[in-house]
Amino acid sequence: MGEGEFSGELFNALARRKGIDGTDGITLQEVKEFWGDLTKDDLDTRIHIFFDMCDKNGDGLLTEEDVKEVLIMSASANRLSTFKKQAGTYAALIMERLDPDHYGYIEMWQLETLLKTMATPKDANINNEDTTDLAKTMIPEDYRNPMRKFLTNFFENGLENWKVFWVLFLFWEMNVALFMWKFHQYQLMPSFEVLGYCSCIAKGAGETLKFNMALILLPVCRRTLTSIRETYFGKQLPVDENINFHKIIALAIVIGTVVHTVAHMACNFIRLSTCPANQFTRVFGALFAAQPSYIELVLSIPGFTGILMIILMAICFTFATSSFRRNVVKLPPPFNDLAGFTSFWYTHHLLVIVYLLFIAHGYFLVLTVGWFRKTTWMYLLLPMLCYASERILTTDHVMHVDIIKAIIYTGNVLALYMTKPIGFKYKSGMYLFVQCPRISRFEWHPFTITSSPGDEYLSVHIRTLGDWTNALREEFAKAFEPQQNNPAQSNLARIETNSGLTIKELQAIYPKIYIKGPYGAPAQHYSNYSVILLVGLGIGATPFISILNDLLKNLKKSQFGGRLDKKAYFFWVTREQGSFEWFKGVMDDIAEHDHDNVIEMHNYLTSVHEQGDVRSALISMVQALQQAKDGVDVVSQSRIKTHFARPNWRKVFHTLATQHEGAKIGVFYCGPRALTKQLRNLCKEFSTPHSTRFDFHKENF
Repeated sequence: MGEGEFSGELFNALARRKGIDGTDGITLQEVKEFWGDLTKDDLDTRIHIFFDMCDKNGDGLLTEEDVKEVLIMSASANRLSTFKKQAGTYAALIMERLDPDHYGYIEMWQLETLLKTMATPKDANINNEDTTDLAKTMIPEDYRNPMRKFLTNFFENGLENWKVFWVLFLFWEMNVALFMWKFHQYQLMPSFEVLGYCSCIAKGAGETLKFNMALILLPVCRRTLTSIRETYFGKQLPVDENINFHKIIALAIVIGTVVHTVAHMACNFIRLSTCPANQFTRVFGALFAAQPSYIELVLSIPGFTGILMIILMAICFTFATSSFRRNVVKLPPPFNDLAGFTSFWYTHHLLVIVYLLFIAHGYFLVLTVGWFRKTTWMYLLLPMLCYASERILTTDHVMHVDIIKAIIYTGNVLALYMTKPIGFKYKSGMYLFVQCPRISRFEWHPFTITSSPGDEYLSVHIRTLGDWTNALREEFAKAFEPQQNNPAQSNLARIETNSGLTIKELQAIYPKIYIKGPYGAPAQHYSNYSVILLVGLGIGATPFISILNDLLKNLKKSQFGGRLDKKAYFFWVTREQGSFEWFKGVMDDIAEHDHDNVIEMHNYLTSVHEQGDVRSALISMVQALQQAKDGVDVVSQSRIKTHFARPNWRKVFHTLATQHEGAKIGVFYCGPRALTKQLRNLCKEFSTPHSTRFDFHKENF
C-alpha cells in the first residue's frame, strides 16, 4: 500500500484488534494474522477493521472529528487533494445523515449499514461460474471458434485498412520496380565489366533514394492534406496515417542509403581505383583524366556530399525517434538539454541542407553524362515546389491573435482563449499551430482547438510537458494573479488572469501569440456517424471537447424546433482530480441542457480504488450523499458523476453493440498508444458483416 496516513492507521487498527504493541515492529506470525484479516472475503470483517481505524479510543462511537480524520485518510489513499481540503464539510454531511437527532456521535451499526451499501459490488451475488458464462456471452459468435475468429479478423483487417494496404503495396512495388529497372540498366553499361553487380546494386538503391526523398515531403504538406480530406481522393487515401507513412518512407531512405553507401565504398571505389590501367583507360577513359585513388573518390563532390548527407541525416533521424522527441532519453550534462521536441524541430530543418547536397550529389555523377540523364532534380522538382509553396503560403496566413483570457489549471495545463481572426473557419476536431516570438521566432507547435466552430473566440488547452510548453506557461504565469480571496472561485485550484482588465490592457502584459491553420485531423469525421464513441485519456480529451461544444450548440437549437439525430458517448479517463476543472463548464452545460440524454458523459478517475474496495467506500458514500443533496459530484465539482478506477471496455462495446444493433458507430480515441491496440481489437471483435459496425479513428501523443 506504500507509506501514508491510511496504511499507518490501518496497521495501528489491526494491532489494537489483536492487542499487540506494534511500536517496535511485529513478528512473522503476527504479519500472517494481519494478512489473514485483510484478505478475508467477509465484508463484515473489513468494515469492522475500517471502524476500528476511526474509533481510536475504542468506545464504539464516532464523533464528527473522527469521521473527518478517516475522510482525510481515505482522500490520501486515493490521491484526492481537493477532497482532503473539504473533509470537514463532508464529515458534517455524513453526521447530518446518520445523526438526525444531533447526539454528536454515530454508532458502529449505522456506519456499517451505509458502508455495506457502498462497498458491495452490484454483482456480488454472482458466483465465479456465472461470471465466466457472462464473459462468454459478451464475446461475439464469430470470435468463439478459433477458425471463425481468424477469418473474421482477416476480413475486418482488410475492411479497416484497405486504404493503407493498397498505398503501401503501391509504394513498395514502385521501389522494387525502380531498383530493378536501374539494376538492369547498369548491367548493360560498359562499367559493368569492371564494377560488376556492385554498380547495379548501388545505382538501383540510388534510384529508390531519389523517389523516396521526393515522396517524403508530401505527407507533411498539411494544408494540401486538409484540402483533400473531404474530397474523393481523401476517401481513397489514408490521410489520417500521413505521419506513419512519413516514417515508413524514412525507413526506406535509411535502407537505400545503407545499401547505396556500402556498395560504393566497400566495392565500387575499390574496384575503380585498383583495376588494371589499360582496362580503366578503355572503359572509363572518356570520363576520367586519370585513374583516381580511393581517397580521391571519397573526397570527390559525389563522395564528400554523400558523407556529409549521411552525417546530417543521422543527426536528424536520431532526434526524430520517439525516445528523443518525447524527452525519454536522459542525457548526462552538458547534453541534458539536447533531447526534446525543440531539438527535434531544429534538427529536422537540417534537411534543407541535405536536399541541396542531394541535388549536387546527383548532378556531379561521374558515370552519367548529360544533364537530361541526371534525374535527381526531376524527381524533386514538383514535391519541393509543393512543400515550399505551402510553407510560403502558410507564412502569408500567419495570424496575430489577442488573448482574451488565460488560465493555468492544476496538472500543468494552460488554457488560452483568443480572438477569432476574420475568415478563420474550422471543424470540430481540427488543430492549429501556435508561435510565441518571445520564446522562439522559428518554432510552431500544434494544439487541438477546443472551442466549437460557432464560438466567437478560439481556445486551446496546452499540457506543459516539454521545454517549449513549459516556457510558454512561465511567460503567462508572470501575468497571473492567484485569486485566493475570490469567494466565487472553484474548489479546484487554478490561477486565472485578472478579469477586471480590458483586452487591450491585457495584451500589454501578455506575450504575443501567432497562429496558423486550421489543419485536418481524424476527429473531424465524427459528423459522418449518427452514433459516436469518444475516448480521451488525460489531455487527450481536447479534440472531443470541441465536438461536445458543437453538439451542445446544435442541441440548444433543436430545443426550439427540430430534432438532433445524433448520439454521443464520451469517456474521459484521467488520473488527476484537478483535470476535471479544465472542462467543468462544458460538463455543467451538458447536464443542464441535455434533457434527452443525447450526450452521455462518463468520467473516470483512476487514482481512486475501484468499487468494493473499503479504501474508497467512504468516498463513494460522500459522493452519493452530496449528489442526492445538491446534484454536484464531490470529485469533479460538476453535475456529471465520476466513476472510479478504469472502464470495462469490453462491457462498453457490448452495451453499444446491443443498444445500437445494425448501426455504424464511429470510435474516436485520443491519448497514449497503450490503449490504441485494445480499442482497435474490440472494434474488430464487435463488428460483424450483418450487425453493428465500429469504425476506429485514433490520434496518439
